[in-house]
Amino acid sequence: MKPDNFINIPFNNSNLDRYYIRTSIFNAIKDIIPKFKHNLLDIGCGKMPYKDYILKNSKVINYVGLDIEDALEYDQSVKADYTWDGKTMPFEEASFECAFGTEVLEHCPEPEVVLKEVYRVLKPESIFFFTVPFLWNLHEVPHDEYRYTPFSLKRHLENSGFRDIEIKALGGWHASMAQMLGLWVRRSPMSKRKRKYLSIFLKPIISYLIKREKNTDVNFIEGQMITGLYGTAKK
Repeated sequence: MKPDNFINIPFNNSNLDRYYIRTSIFNAIKDIIPKFKHNLLDIGCGKMPYKDYILKNSKVINYVGLDIEDALEYDQSVKADYTWDGKTMPFEEASFECAFGTEVLEHCPEPEVVLKEVYRVLKPESIFFFTVPFLWNLHEVPHDEYRYTPFSLKRHLENSGFRDIEIKALGGWHASMAQMLGLWVRRSPMSKRKRKYLSIFLKPIISYLIKREKNTDVNFIEGQMITGLYGTAKK
C-alpha cells in the first residue's frame, strides 16, 4: 500500500516532520470511531483522507465533506460535497449524528461562529470530535489564526452550547521534542546535503523520543509542553 501520510504513515527520513502528528491524530480517530454512526459531517474536509477508513470501520452510512469556499485544493480528484461561506452551513438544523474536524479550528478567525454552526446541525446527544495543533509551524498563511490551550478551547466549546467536553493532549514533552526536531530538519532552511545527513542522524533520536512518549500521562499543569489537542464535545 502506498504511504498516504494520514493512515498508512511511513517513518522515514523524508517524513520526520509529519510522522508523529499524523500518527497521533489517526490513533485518536481510532479511539473515537466506535461513537461515529449514521450521518457524519467532516468539517474543513480537504481531500477527506479518513473517509474510506471511517466508512469501513464505523456505523457511518453517509459521509459528508464540507469545506470553505476558497479552501486550498490538496487533490484535484477529490472535491468537498458542500462548500460554505464560514458563517452558515448549508444544512438544516439537527441533520447529523456526529461531526469531526481535524486541524481546522486554528484556521477559523471566529471559532465560535463555526462551533455554533456545528452545534446547530448536530442532533441532540450527538458527538463532535476535534483536533488542533499547538506546536506547529505557520501554515496556509495568512489563514493560520490560533494555537489553542485546553482552557481556551473548552471555553469556546462551552460558549457555543456544547457540554460533556473532554480534551486531551496528543503528546507531551518527549513527543514535542521529537516533533520539533522533525520540523527543524525537514522544513527549516538548509542545504539538501545537510538536510539529508541530519535526517539520518536525527531519525533514531526521534524514534527514541516517540517510544518514551508511549503510556505517558499528560496533565494540563504549569510548565507542561504539548504537541496538540484532541477531544470530544456533546450537544
